[in-house]
Amino acid sequence: MSKSKGIIKSLFEKPWEKDQIAIDNEHQGQTLSLSKYKVGLRTIMVVSTVIFSLFIVAYSDRMLVHDWRSMPEPWLLWLNTGVIILGSLVFHFTKLASDKDQNDKIKNGLYLVGFLAYSFLIGQLLAWYQLMSSGYYATTNVANAFFYLFTTLHGLHLIGGLYFWGRTTSKFLSKNSKVEDVKHSIELCAIYWHFLLAVWLVLFGLMLFT
Repeated sequence: MSKSKGIIKSLFEKPWEKDQIAIDNEHQGQTLSLSKYKVGLRTIMVVSTVIFSLFIVAYSDRMLVHDWRSMPEPWLLWLNTGVIILGSLVFHFTKLASDKDQNDKIKNGLYLVGFLAYSFLIGQLLAWYQLMSSGYYATTNVANAFFYLFTTLHGLHLIGGLYFWGRTTSKFLSKNSKVEDVKHSIELCAIYWHFLLAVWLVLFGLMLFT
């Protein structure tokens, strides 16, 4: 509410008046109570959400055509879902540990998150192998193509998250680094992991019930 009032108040300011000029000169230039990294992360999440939403709309429209044939969901997808849920939970507790400067828990949490993330990616590849061994190729049916498209897009987003996880972990393990230096990075990674979990649950639920 206070932010809304501040925005409305700024609409009625008169920057050409001397009193307002003096106030503006003391301003630090910050327009949002967010770091540039959080703004960047939120922008990435919004753009990714729009992209996934467009593909979901296309998926929903295309499945109404007569040649649509649903494909089975490998049991590995259920296991992978459990893995990514666990990874999101571990990152949450790692973020809490960073708030309390618990170095050992931070290190163990970061290692475990990385292990779970790579396990998820390997599990997705194994699910692909299982489906292709049964004859479910991307070119066989449109539903198959959407499955491979969705899992590929989500996997690429996870690989991007692993890049920043690696940078955060390296920074934390650096001898000259302090917990304060990586707290913000851990928080951003944790937010992104929760986002990846939400996206996967939507995609998996969509494929499961259609």
